Amino acid sequence: MKNNPPFYPATFIKRYKRFFADIQNEQGQLMTLHCPNTGSMKNCQVEGSPCWYSLSDNPKRKLPGTLEIVTTSQGNLAGVNTAVPNHLVREAIEADLVPELQGYQQIRSEVRYGEEKSRIDLLLEDHKLGLCYVEVKNVTLDMGAGLAMFPDAVTSRGAKHLRELMTMVAAGHRAVLFFCVQLTGVERVEVAADIDPAYAQTMAQAIAVGVEVMAWRTSISADEIVLEQAISCLQDLPEPEL
Repeated sequence: MKNNPPFYPATFIKRYKRFFADIQNEQGQLMTLHCPNTGSMKNCQVEGSPCWYSLSDNPKRKLPGTLEIVTTSQGNLAGVNTAVPNHLVREAIEADLVPELQGYQQIRSEVRYGEEKSRIDLLLEDHKLGLCYVEVKNVTLDMGAGLAMFPDAVTSRGAKHLRELMTMVAAGHRAVLFFCVQLTGVERVEVAADIDPAYAQTMAQAIAVGVEVMAWRTSISADEIVLEQAISCLQDLPEPEL
């Protein structure tokens, strides 16, 4: 996905009140940007590190731009805009780049479903293959040594999504949790059980009943962000409590 509007380099200063980030642009000016990330952004807030941002031409916006890419404490790049992964995954599926998700004739976004009033990120449909529910998660927690983890904070919403996927499997449909790893230098993804043990246990239960899990790393630059390749995921889950 080409970065449109374009990204501009800057220096990261701080993030605060969850949705605000201060940066210094190339002209030395201090700017306050929108930070489109509801997680803790653990290991993604390094004062004085390179970052990139986009600008908006919407006159109704209170802030002039959006924080897009940061540098982690491990020196890797992380895409922190949580609106990006759904577009990346959909783009890759439509281009037949994800072998496990090929052959579906229609893709719809943000479709209401489930017993807990959720919206599925991507619903794949085909008269022969049936329905495939794809929940996309943005991964930015860089632990070093090629390891990324999810979640970076306790996520009751994430556990709810897993339960919804389990319900879809019980109804005879495919259900996929897709980790979009917006991190460079990563080779595998694990669940951060020390951060959210309940989520880790729900994940183990979901896999045990047939929810599929896959992870893809992205290539990140100032010009574009694209899904690059599948990587290993979830080798160290706890035993499910069924």
